[in-house]
Amino acid sequence: MSTEIQPDTGPPETDGAEVKGPWTDGLGRAGARAGQTLLIAAVAVGVIAVLLRVSVVVLAVLVALILASAVSPLVRWLVSKGWSHLLATLMSFLLILLLVGGVVTGVVFAIRNEWDSLVSSAMEGWQQLQDFVTSGPLPIDASLIDDATQQVSDFLASGDYASGLASGTLTGISAATNFLTGLVLMIVVLFFFLKDGSKIVNFTLRWFRGETRAKLAESVDRASGVLGGYVRGTATVAAVDAILIGIGLFVIGVPLALPLAVIVFVGAFIPIVGATVAGILAALVALVTTGPLEALIVIAIVVVVNQLEGNLLQPVVMGRTLSLHALIVLLALTIGTLVGGIFGAILAVPYTAVAWAVIQVWTTRYQAGDDPVLGKDPLSPKDRPALKASADQRSKYRRLRREKVSGDALGVAAETSGSESAPAQDTSGASGASGASGSTEAPGPSGSKES
Repeated sequence: MSTEIQPDTGPPETDGAEVKGPWTDGLGRAGARAGQTLLIAAVAVGVIAVLLRVSVVVLAVLVALILASAVSPLVRWLVSKGWSHLLATLMSFLLILLLVGGVVTGVVFAIRNEWDSLVSSAMEGWQQLQDFVTSGPLPIDASLIDDATQQVSDFLASGDYASGLASGTLTGISAATNFLTGLVLMIVVLFFFLKDGSKIVNFTLRWFRGETRAKLAESVDRASGVLGGYVRGTATVAAVDAILIGIGLFVIGVPLALPLAVIVFVGAFIPIVGATVAGILAALVALVTTGPLEALIVIAIVVVVNQLEGNLLQPVVMGRTLSLHALIVLLALTIGTLVGGIFGAILAVPYTAVAWAVIQVWTTRYQAGDDPVLGKDPLSPKDRPALKASADQRSKYRRLRREKVSGDALGVAAETSGSESAPAQDTSGASGASGASGSTEAPGPSGSKES
């Protein structure tokens, strides 16, 4: 009895019926998405944990990058005036070091010269506060204040506080060491960013082709523009705030006017909350050292300067550099402070603006313009990356999208059909030799391909 072998016709037909399975219904798809989300979250947590372990390096690179973005136009301007690139880099680099070093030195000497008067004024202010509390309308006995003061003194003299102070001293030494290490690393990284920044970008872009290369180039330009514009604009606004408030403190006679002005300058780099905190600190110092009337005058000066900054300086100097909603700024400040402390608060907002600019470059799903159902577009046309690119940049992006990549690949040899493999000719002047390859064709000058 012969058996006829039937040809394999594939899986049986289901007559249009959908195949059921544990992962095909809504709950299964939700579970699959949940598993993917957990895996992505685990990878993100791992990356963040690694970055936190090397936070000194990360902060040094981020600070160096933002300073390099701000100073690189000066390097390019000097080069356009006939300076060599190395000499222009050295001049810009030394200018930054002299500026920062001069500010820090001035603050240290100002605090050292006025520290004694500040301590004596603080003790007088504390005594005035005690007299005000005991003679005020509230029935507070002076003995209660004396007892609380004595308890604080006993705690400071106790062994527990001494051991905690010793532990805190060791922690402070470690923090100071990390700070100095990060400072030195930041200076070195800043120098190389200024000197070889274009080479680093060139090297990175050569690993990509076509549309990806063009978008990466545009992302670099947008990130550099946001960081540089933010630092230059904020520094200008902060300098005006510090000068005006510092002059007011000096006229009133508040001690440590110069250090307080520097605190105002640094606080201006923390949007929304920085200027407010600096103003409160200046008012408290005036209250303790000079009196309540002078403190009210300081508060009035801070309010006037902040209004001048928000209504005149920010729109003129900063323009639409950040293009971030106030809620996003507050959330970025909170997260940055929790993760990186004061440095995180300073760096959170500009790098959030960079992230938003890069998202705008890469996304293709956002519907720009007004919609008949949704109404007006919440994103201003002035915030679109296409309008922030110069004519030369747009021309560069078009050439990157249409370019034909030529040149030899790293370590790849062209194989001629029907003959033995021979070393590939190095047309770019590189010293490395290419080995034999199985069937890989090197995109040489005569065999260029469209990316």
